[in-house]
Amino acid sequence: MTDWISSPAGPLRGEISVPGDKSISHRAIMLAAVAEGTSHISGFLEGEDTRATARAFTDMGVRIEAPRASERIVHGAGLHGLQAPIQSIDCGNAGTGMRLLAGLLAGQSFDSTLIGDDSLSRRPMFRVTGPLNAMGARIESAEGGRPPLHIRRTSGLWGIRYTPPVASAQVKSAILLAGFYAEGETIVEEVYPTRDYTERMLTAFGWPIEFTPGRARLSGGHRLRATDIDVPADFSSAAFFLVAASLVPGSELTLQAVGINPRRTGLLSALRLMGADICESNPRSLGGEPVADLVVHHAPLRGIDVPIELVPDMIDEFPILFVAAASARGTTRIRGVAELRVKESDRIAVMAKGLQALGIAVEETPDGAIIEGGKFTSGEVDSAGDHRCAMSFAVAGLLARAEVRIRDCANVATSFPGFVELANGAGFAIAA
Repeated sequence: MTDWISSPAGPLRGEISVPGDKSISHRAIMLAAVAEGTSHISGFLEGEDTRATARAFTDMGVRIEAPRASERIVHGAGLHGLQAPIQSIDCGNAGTGMRLLAGLLAGQSFDSTLIGDDSLSRRPMFRVTGPLNAMGARIESAEGGRPPLHIRRTSGLWGIRYTPPVASAQVKSAILLAGFYAEGETIVEEVYPTRDYTERMLTAFGWPIEFTPGRARLSGGHRLRATDIDVPADFSSAAFFLVAASLVPGSELTLQAVGINPRRTGLLSALRLMGADICESNPRSLGGEPVADLVVHHAPLRGIDVPIELVPDMIDEFPILFVAAASARGTTRIRGVAELRVKESDRIAVMAKGLQALGIAVEETPDGAIIEGGKFTSGEVDSAGDHRCAMSFAVAGLLARAEVRIRDCANVATSFPGFVELANGAGFAIAA
């Protein structure tokens, strides 16, 4: 178990680059693996989650080279060229990896089993196995719909029209990937539009797909053609620095080449509603995704009622929003985020308990929280092995009266290797 101590520090300054986008890195490996030809991926996130996804395809006979850090050369096996793994596929802590792999493996001609670490093994998978089984897949899970997932070969899949009860880009993507192998059309219609990484990347790999915000439609029977993918910097990783620089007086920080897909940047909108001073510079396209340099200056924040329409576009950023709200003037109300209770941890409970330990008044609700802004004291908090909670508490330590001890931080390596070094270089004071 790894603990951190985050201490008060001065302004954050300079220009930094956060690692590549985790969601895009997962998808780039998967599509390249079942494409025809050789794909080159640059900016690949060197995290444990994404490496687990790459290992999964190596175990299924795909040759993947790593000529240097953050690069992969993937020699695609084609849509029907994967080989049966000789053992269970270990997804580690990667919920994205497991859900998307379930969709891609549902149409294969061999059996497979997806397993994960203790945290992932507690996360229910009904949302993805339900619609996949409705397409003709045969996926069995443990009690409560939890991993391991046993995926049996099937005589064939068929397309469906599906509206997820809870907005989830992972569920949508799993259904679309299964649609490769399905007879007829597969259509996903959402009440709230989610990020369209999969749709954009399918276009780059040459798969015919129609998509607009909240709707995606494709048919089976086509093929993927190898291409080169440049992965932009991960907005979720940038989020910790956006909030930290907003909160620490005197800060002026630039985050370079950050992905600003509009289905991903709900936190940016929420922070601006709170009074944050964040501007976009040098907008451009990278690998088919919009990117920009984000320049943030310190600005006093105020509490808000977080608009529920922003929730699907910032579901991964709520732990750090809790910290922003705890430092804002007034009350912040968060609702519509019950999904946070079944992430790597119960993120509502973990963040509420941790902030309360640091002197902040937080009231949990079934689907959110009410947070009264205040001043952080010092103390000890438990991240419950959740990488996003750990990094969020590290930001709180910047503003605390004295040091904050953060327990169980090892899983930060799943999404943000090198966080401590990069953060300290920008002005944090974290001892790990």
